[in-house]
Amino acid sequence: MNDIKEDLNFLASYYRQIHARMGDFIVGNEALVELCMIGLLSGGHLLMEGTPGTGKTSMVKTLARLTGCGFARFQCAVDSQPADILGIRIYDQTAGDFSLRKGPIFTNFLLIDEINRLAPKTQSAFIEAMSERQATLDGITIPISPPFIVLATQNPFEFEGTFPLIEAQKDRFMFSMTLSQLDGEGELEIIRREHSGRLDWESFYSRLKPAMNSDLILGFLGSVTRVHVEEPLLAYIRDLVMATRSQGDVHIGASSRASIALVRGSKALAALRERSYVIPDDIKWLAPRVLQHRIILTREAEISDITPSQVISEILERVEVP
Repeated sequence: MNDIKEDLNFLASYYRQIHARMGDFIVGNEALVELCMIGLLSGGHLLMEGTPGTGKTSMVKTLARLTGCGFARFQCAVDSQPADILGIRIYDQTAGDFSLRKGPIFTNFLLIDEINRLAPKTQSAFIEAMSERQATLDGITIPISPPFIVLATQNPFEFEGTFPLIEAQKDRFMFSMTLSQLDGEGELEIIRREHSGRLDWESFYSRLKPAMNSDLILGFLGSVTRVHVEEPLLAYIRDLVMATRSQGDVHIGASSRASIALVRGSKALAALRERSYVIPDDIKWLAPRVLQHRIILTREAEISDITPSQVISEILERVEVP
């Protein structure tokens, strides 16, 4: 137990450094930063929804640099093809054989901007990579080196030229978060930083030095799996997921991937908070971010303007906490 406590002390120390360094440029989004780290440490992917201009791209790019990981960004369009994401095999006349020109998916942090602009066929190109950490091109399977996390954004306010995410795709995202615009104090801080010259992205990014590296992250992944979850909390996770399947406003409840996400995510959250054990608040904090994008409401609930977020809140109030 001493070994895991020491590992978690190191992890929490690195995370505090990352959080402080990001705060030099990024205003707000503290919960998003924490959720991205949870995804990185639990092997999960994150779906971000919200208005443009909330700093999502800058935040992800900064986090990748601070963790010493590779970063790639793919801007989605209605005419994007799977090969644009996965890559292609081209014939090398010198070698007399085909060689792989890898696409952006072969990285550590993959930011997919406006994923709902992709046609369903192209959306499906991500499913194998997200669930199995590999890609298949021309019948050849190529592994994606860990750590690997997909962070996708979608803009809910633009409908022309967009496609709803297929359910199989949404279920591959371990977490989701809806981002809102800054409050008045946050907006004033942005104005102050612009006035003082502290919002110079190129200058900030060029000075960033990694606080971690991929080898450290892989080591911490092993430590996170050793975080303990008591049996009553495992049953609490079960009760929350089962409640989504029996709630009257829900047509289709959360899958078993939600249960797995709550176990893995709560362990990672506890680790970031320097604990070798999970508490109920860890699960309650994660539950909306794990469940709300996985449930499908009944038509009657949608007509009544009931939202998945409201349904999850009701479930959290109703299910007894151990």
